[in-house]
Amino acid sequence: MRWQQLQHLVQDQPLFETSLLLAGDVTRHQAQRQLSDWAKANKLIQLRRGIYTLPNKNPHPFIVANYLVHGSYVSLQMALAHYHLIPEHVAVVTSVTTQRPGKFENKFGRYTYRHIHPSLFFGIEYRLLVNDEYAYVATPEKALLDLIHYRPQGDSMAYIESLRLQNLEILDLERLHRFAIRAGKPKLQRAAQRIEDLAQRELQEYETL
Repeated sequence: MRWQQLQHLVQDQPLFETSLLLAGDVTRHQAQRQLSDWAKANKLIQLRRGIYTLPNKNPHPFIVANYLVHGSYVSLQMALAHYHLIPEHVAVVTSVTTQRPGKFENKFGRYTYRHIHPSLFFGIEYRLLVNDEYAYVATPEKALLDLIHYRPQGDSMAYIESLRLQNLEILDLERLHRFAIRAGKPKLQRAAQRIEDLAQRELQEYETL
């Protein structure tokens, strides 16, 4: 494939994979070698083996996270920050996957992947981010439960309060409880109730102002 052909093929894509070049008699080895040569010439940026983008592209970090590990979704602190549920700036994009855990770093950021049991792989939305870019992200309720799931004693009120949760009105408390029950973990059910108690308490405090 000629360079101009590749440019035409990927001009509307934030990222692309080696398989895009596998047409006709081209082998995977030949495609990888060609892409590697273009990357060395700074015509492409390689994010990890088999995943590339053009230098003039600036894909959303959540899209990059989805591409780096297929079958993953953005969750935990990064998703909570995305929904403005926590006040802190979050530097690392953390995702959840049923595959092995791992870490990556490239020009678009730092990415961490946590393993989760397949029975807990739910509560995901294909969300519009910016400029017609979409990515798989946990719902606000699932991102919160995922964080608590991984944290020892994460269901304690002390830990939940330490998160300094804000904008709790965006949480669907019914869905929060439904997800906690579906997970089948008493820890998450206790946490869901404490989060609801916290949300109700903040609502009452707001109404008395």
